[in-house]
Amino acid sequence: MSPRSTKPYEIVERALELSRADGCVVVADETSTANLRWAGNALTTNGVTRGRTLTVIATVDGKEGTATGVVSRAAVTADDLEPLVRAAEEAAAKAGPAEDAQPLVDGVPHSPGFTEAPAETSSAVFADFAPALGAAFARARAGGRELYGFANHEMTSSYLGTSTGLRLRHDQPNGTLELNAKSPDRSRSAWAGRSTRDFKDVDPGALDAELAQRLGWAERRIDLPAGRYETLLPPTAVADLLIYQLWSAGARDAAEGRTVFSKPGGGTRIGERLSPLPLTLRSDPYEPGLECAPFVLAHSSGDDASVFDNGLPVSATEWIADGELRQLTTTRHSAALTGLPVAPAGDNLILDGGTGRSLDEMVAGTERGLLLTCLWYIREVDPATLLLTGLTRDGVYLVENGEVVGEVNNFRFNESPVDLLGRATEAGRTEKTLPREWGDWFTRAAMPALRVPDFNMSSVSRGV
Repeated sequence: MSPRSTKPYEIVERALELSRADGCVVVADETSTANLRWAGNALTTNGVTRGRTLTVIATVDGKEGTATGVVSRAAVTADDLEPLVRAAEEAAAKAGPAEDAQPLVDGVPHSPGFTEAPAETSSAVFADFAPALGAAFARARAGGRELYGFANHEMTSSYLGTSTGLRLRHDQPNGTLELNAKSPDRSRSAWAGRSTRDFKDVDPGALDAELAQRLGWAERRIDLPAGRYETLLPPTAVADLLIYQLWSAGARDAAEGRTVFSKPGGGTRIGERLSPLPLTLRSDPYEPGLECAPFVLAHSSGDDASVFDNGLPVSATEWIADGELRQLTTTRHSAALTGLPVAPAGDNLILDGGTGRSLDEMVAGTERGLLLTCLWYIREVDPATLLLTGLTRDGVYLVENGEVVGEVNNFRFNESPVDLLGRATEAGRTEKTLPREWGDWFTRAAMPALRVPDFNMSSVSRGV
């Protein structure tokens, strides 16, 4: 029996029927993926894959509390179900009481289409994109540059069923495009990336033109020392920094004095102004073009997620409003511990409140400073201040009197995104963007460019 011979909802229902535990949550994820890869202005590979992952969460009540057992397996068939359910129950029986234990989410909501077949992607998603990419190859070849990169489109249909009666479904499309342009001698490189739901809003020709301009800027090389520079961070770099900030914004850790959002003397910094700019950082499952699951899908418990919260509604949340910290991420358990509202972390992130100026307009308004392309290899140095370190990549450019005058060397930086929000003097136009560093895990973001008057380039990075 093939993994796809049984419908996902039937797998969920049968697993729930087999359960002997006090409570049970079942999540079936059906995923299909289509991709294209290219190098040297020519397609190299393409393919389509499909798969299924089933997660069974068993809860067992005891005198000391409720324990959980979680087991996930791929390519599950009907014959695999009972061993999988029993494995989850056995894991729960051996576990101690779960600290985050809560009653399973109750209710009778049934998503439309719960009993229907999963959504799927195919190579047809590239029907318009592929010819446009071929035209971009021709222009790049004529212009003396080489294009490398890949396009990936994934569709995941998640089916959630619980012993308390929830039957929820969410279809999540996720597309990414990464495009590199290189000079024939490989001495110059430029990168651009895009996030998309369906590849209908991605123009490879426009991206190639952008990369051609950047390769032109790189024809002049300027060496600069480490130091603090006025810096324009493009939306992709802002997204990478603020996504890490969101991941570090757990209410419990803050209340216990372990993070940048901890208040000296106890409590959290909620209510404190973090930026002089009227910036609003928010998540919204219904944000146009960035839609994501409107309910919790938790395959495991952690600091900011709880399997007991599966099916809990996710609503629009302002993490920062008009520059002021308004909310930290909570599960039902951590909300009860901290006295804060329940606020699951969303699967998208939007920063609003800028001037509406484009990055080109911000460059034109710069007397002297640096323009970055993207960041990578971001790592945490100090959780108490959320100090991050990382490297610039694929183009750092010097701006003088409103014009880019050449490419400079790469740098290692040391900065805290929270501090950057407090020191930023301008935010531009919010636009959809692809985080370069976190694009494998978090793709739904919309950010403005930020102007920081004293970005800390802590050392020169050679050979990157």
